[in-house]
Amino acid sequence: MILDGKKTAKLQNDILKNKIAEDVKQWRQPHLAIILVGSHPASLSYIKGKLKAAESVGMKATLHHYEENVSSDEIYNKIKTLNQDNDVDGMILQLPLPKNLDEEILTKAIDASKDADGFHVMNQGLMYQGKPNIKPATPYGMTLLLEAYNIDVKGKHAVIVGRSNIVGFPIARLLMDMGATITVCHSKTKDLAYHTKQADVLVVSVGKKHLIDASMVKDGVVVLDVGINKVDQKLFGDVNYEDVYEKAYAITPVPGGVGPMTIHALLLNTYHLYENHVKIMHK
Repeated sequence: MILDGKKTAKLQNDILKNKIAEDVKQWRQPHLAIILVGSHPASLSYIKGKLKAAESVGMKATLHHYEENVSSDEIYNKIKTLNQDNDVDGMILQLPLPKNLDEEILTKAIDASKDADGFHVMNQGLMYQGKPNIKPATPYGMTLLLEAYNIDVKGKHAVIVGRSNIVGFPIARLLMDMGATITVCHSKTKDLAYHTKQADVLVVSVGKKHLIDASMVKDGVVVLDVGINKVDQKLFGDVNYEDVYEKAYAITPVPGGVGPMTIHALLLNTYHLYENHVKIMHK
C-alpha cells in the first residue's frame, strides 16, 4: 500500500477549506506570515508550495523575502513586529538560514502563540508532557497520514532513525502517545540494521540517499520516509523505495509522501492558532 500524502493532503485541505469558509462569514481570514532569507532553490520551492496550499484553503499568506546579506537585527525586528500584529495568526521562518544569521535566536524569537511550525520550546515542552499544543509540522503530518489510512500503531515497535528536534524526537513522542514502543537510532548507533529489522513502523529522517534497503527491514513494515535528497536533478528518499516496496505493508513515496502532509499540518497549526486568536478577541 502506498501512503499517498499528496492525495490525503488534498482531501484534508478540502475539509479545512470548508471550515475556513464558514469562519470568514463572521471573522477575518486566518493569516500565515512566512519569512524567507535568500534564494535557496529548495527553500523557494517549499515556499511556493506553502503559499499555493494556503491560497487553496482560503487562508491569507504573506511572504517577507529578504536578501541573503540581511542582518540578524532586521529579521529579529520583523519577527517582533509580526508577534505584535493581531492580524497574523501563524508565522514561520524558512530554514536553513544563511550562515551569518543565528538560527537558534531567531526561531526562539517567534512567539509560542504564533509558532506555526511547532518548534518553540514551550510548544515542544507541552507536547512532551502530553498536553494540548501546536505540534511540529512534519511529525504531526505523519500521524495524520497514519490515521487517514487506519494504521493503528498501538502495541507496535516503532524505530526512528534520526534524532533531530524537528522530526526524530517529536515523532518518537507522538508515536509513543499513540501507543507504540519506541527505539530511536542515530549516527552513533551500532549495527543499525539490527534495530531497523525489528521495526513494525520505521521512520527515517537522516538525509542520506537510500540508507535503508530491503535487507534492513522485515516483511509487513510500515515505512515513513522523511528524507529528501537531490541527485542529478532527481529526488530520492532515505529509503530505497523500489527495493523496500515489495516487503512493506505500507510506504510513503518521495516525493508525494510526507512533504504534502507537512504543509497540510502547517496550515492546520495556523488554523488552530487562528481559532485561539479569534475566540480570544470575540469573547
